[in-house]
Amino acid sequence: MSATIVKPTSSLQGARLPRWTPLVVALGSAAAGIGIGVGASLDSRIQWGLIAAILFIVVSYVVAVAVEGARQAKDRLATSLVWVTFLLAVVPLASLIYETVERGTKVFNGYFLTHSMGVVADDEPGGGIYHAIIGTLEQVLLASLIAVPIGLLTAIYLVEYGRGKLSKVVTFFVDVMTGIPSIVAGLFVLSFWILILGFDFSGWAGAMALAILMMPVIVRSTEEMLKLVPNELREASLALGIPKWRTILKVVLPTAIGGITTGVMLAVARIAGETAPVLLLVWVNPMINTNPFEGSQASLPLYVYQQYAAGNQAGYDRAWAAALALIGFIMILNLAARGVARWKAPKTGR
Repeated sequence: MSATIVKPTSSLQGARLPRWTPLVVALGSAAAGIGIGVGASLDSRIQWGLIAAILFIVVSYVVAVAVEGARQAKDRLATSLVWVTFLLAVVPLASLIYETVERGTKVFNGYFLTHSMGVVADDEPGGGIYHAIIGTLEQVLLASLIAVPIGLLTAIYLVEYGRGKLSKVVTFFVDVMTGIPSIVAGLFVLSFWILILGFDFSGWAGAMALAILMMPVIVRSTEEMLKLVPNELREASLALGIPKWRTILKVVLPTAIGGITTGVMLAVARIAGETAPVLLLVWVNPMINTNPFEGSQASLPLYVYQQYAAGNQAGYDRAWAAALALIGFIMILNLAARGVARWKAPKTGR
């Protein structure tokens, strides 16, 4: 007696909305948001956007419930919330970059990058950021030379050697330092280095405060990257008789170099825009000073603050152009970090 296979008459998959449904709902919600905003005499376009976002979430859920059922509608509701929150995060960032580029390009040219404010008053057109670029580069470099080795060694200790109370104490203080405001770091260096020891304002004093802000970021990011390195790599190296310090140097660090480099660049980006420590410790100098260990210096964040505080159109234009240069500086650092991470990443077999 032969067996017969009975195919199910009903499909396990229910009705599904077309792929273009979210786009249509988004366009309809945007049009409705604009219409409601205009009809209600709402002047702010942000309010229009919030209305459109709420309509998009609600309409997407209602349509999904009607066609696909409550279970699939919950999934679409979560997806809609993710897209809306993503746009809420991206729109201000895109608006900031657009505004900076639009206003900063008015005076951003070769002359602006190669001249200082030595002979130009704050209320006069002209001048540039050459002295501020030199100050920022030197202060960030000195801070990195201090913070990167200390941060890396601290993270290596916590991951590879840290046991007992000492590691807990170090972790606690790293967590505390992560939340220290920049003004507190500046006040600490000001009281110790300048008021107690009697040294003068300088780029080096500002670099020490910036290093304090860098270290916890480097420690935390490096610590997480080292934890992601598989223990099998460490065990295989140790099984071959290689000492632990050499295993860390030749196996662990090269494996995590991409994440470590990214963490260092994040720390640099964290301090490159700090104004308070520079204002307290480096002071203001419109002239070019290439010696960070003697005399006051300028920096890009302080230059932006000073020019905007001048309260005139020439100062506003220079402030926006300096902000554009600072954004470009951070962007170059991030691109360099990606290049180094890709270059030093462990090579896999073909």
